[in-house]
Amino acid sequence: MQKRKLGKSNLEVSVLGLGCMGMSFSYGPPKDKKEMISLIRAAVERGVTFFDTAEVYGPYTNEELVGEALAPFRGQVVIATKFGWKIDPKAERGLAGLDSRPEHIKEVAEASLKRLKVDSIDLFYQHRVDTNVPIEDVAGAVKDLIQEGKVKQFGLSEAGAKTIRRAHAVQPVAAVQSEYSLWYSNPEKEVLPTLEELGIGFVPYSPLGKGFLTGKINENTSFDSSDFRNQLPRFTPEARKANQALVDLLGKIAQRKKATPAQVALAWLLAQKPWIVPIPGTTKLARLEENIGAAAIELTPDDLRGIENAASQITVQGARYPEHIEQMSGR
Repeated sequence: MQKRKLGKSNLEVSVLGLGCMGMSFSYGPPKDKKEMISLIRAAVERGVTFFDTAEVYGPYTNEELVGEALAPFRGQVVIATKFGWKIDPKAERGLAGLDSRPEHIKEVAEASLKRLKVDSIDLFYQHRVDTNVPIEDVAGAVKDLIQEGKVKQFGLSEAGAKTIRRAHAVQPVAAVQSEYSLWYSNPEKEVLPTLEELGIGFVPYSPLGKGFLTGKINENTSFDSSDFRNQLPRFTPEARKANQALVDLLGKIAQRKKATPAQVALAWLLAQKPWIVPIPGTTKLARLEENIGAAAIELTPDDLRGIENAASQITVQGARYPEHIEQMSGR
């Protein structure tokens, strides 16, 4: 598989990464551990070198899974994890508010190193911006960890342009991770131009719209009771029905390209900038192979113009998150 560099950081990874969250968290009950270890190792065999996890996925169990699965490939793969939540197993999804105090960041790093079975965290993201802690203090704490050799690169997730600049001035930011896809293009306004200017890589999560852009979900799809999509305004049956137009558009282009809607959605992202590395998640080998196939799809300038013109005429219905979660983004 081709490689890409995340901005000026010299952090080189496969052109597509693998988001591991759904193996343990958010999309229904946790999946079988042995099967998920096999899937992660199958991704490595197929050229994927970039794996995304976080302490809060599970909590903790996803880091343990990723650490065990990738133990045979030390030095060949890049593992990204995240800090910044207060974790309380009694709270909903384990999330009990934000905590990016420097001492907490350092505690999280120590615990993540053990779970991931590594000597150094390749990429350590602040999961959400904590308005109670100046971003300079957050960047300074990660800088200390980098100087101690416990972390290699600093990242931010769902941060706004001003925060990115302030953090980058203290400790260079290697990558920013935020949601970005054909049905959520918010980063194009301020974040992508800022990253381009500063030489920071971009890692889109949910590049397939939490599964919607695959074309396998419609207004009649029902999700497991523990699937967090049940709480998302964009996934109400009415919103899914209204948003089907975007999937239909991808389907038409996919037919022409002898591809799938998911592959076109990923190829579109890859065509935006050479420093963008999407991290689609999956728990199925067939989907993993389908996603990897997107790297081989060439979209011409005409294709891209056609997609953007058609997509701009479709208004996506429904907020992507409930308001209390959305307020944590873009700060």
